[in-house]
Amino acid sequence: MGRRRQKGRNVQGILLLDKPLGETSNSALQAVKRLYQARKAGHTGSLDPLADGLLPICFGAATKISAFLLDADKRYWVRVRLGETTTTADAEGEVIERRPVEGVGQEEVETVLQRFRGEIQQIPPMYSAVKHKGERLYKLAREGVEVEREPRTVQIHELELLKLEPPELELSVRCTKGTYVRTLAEDIGEALGCGAHVVGLRRTGVGPYGDDGLVTMEQLQSTLEADGLPGLDRLLLPVESALMHWPEIRLSPDSAFYVRQGQPVLVPNAPTEGRVRLYDPDQRFIGVGEILDDGRVAPRRLM
Repeated sequence: MGRRRQKGRNVQGILLLDKPLGETSNSALQAVKRLYQARKAGHTGSLDPLADGLLPICFGAATKISAFLLDADKRYWVRVRLGETTTTADAEGEVIERRPVEGVGQEEVETVLQRFRGEIQQIPPMYSAVKHKGERLYKLAREGVEVEREPRTVQIHELELLKLEPPELELSVRCTKGTYVRTLAEDIGEALGCGAHVVGLRRTGVGPYGDDGLVTMEQLQSTLEADGLPGLDRLLLPVESALMHWPEIRLSPDSAFYVRQGQPVLVPNAPTEGRVRLYDPDQRFIGVGEILDDGRVAPRRLM
């Protein structure tokens, strides 16, 4: 019995989607996949329906490197309302406490923000996708159940105050994966003594990608109507664009052969540590490598 033929086009590349507000990451992914008539596609880490902005969509071989984007640092723009705490730490929850914000000025905010830069501990919110005994926390929260959560260590690389117009302020955040921006905003509010919750959240960066060149669902639809599937394909970035912040290694014909067999090779003048992009002698991207302790280059994810 022969293998079943997969349906859809063999699309390759990465689309920088501007995820709409109010839509789940998975529903956005499925809509894009249908427009492209793609055989295989995946996204690189969920954005809450409350949030909009950058959601890289990986097609074909790009799904093999989506984990590297999932692990990459993220950037956010966030609007925070001071003086109100909600059940979900965002505008979708019910207000459970109100406190005055008089006396909260720029100096106080800057002093508090300093405490949240660098390595910090966060307790995952109940309204999150973290699992407890096989159940998602947000499902338990909707049933009125609260469970104890272990703190997690995250890194806040940048935390800048963009605007302060009480009772609201705007922040720019660059952080490691797994950071809960809602929790960060809530904790900042507590440190200011007035409480806070998120009223606006936009992801502006994932790994090497910024928010320039984002494509909306409306642009995808109009491109398809005007230029067909070839027009949509022209919106895709190369697979290796997700890794352009890593060093590249050009392999000799012999080295490329052994790497494709899964064997480490010695490459003159290679970096001494970390991950690298691998190219064959014809300058084709063939996958991800890692520098071993003995200096050899080992294949980690081949296209």
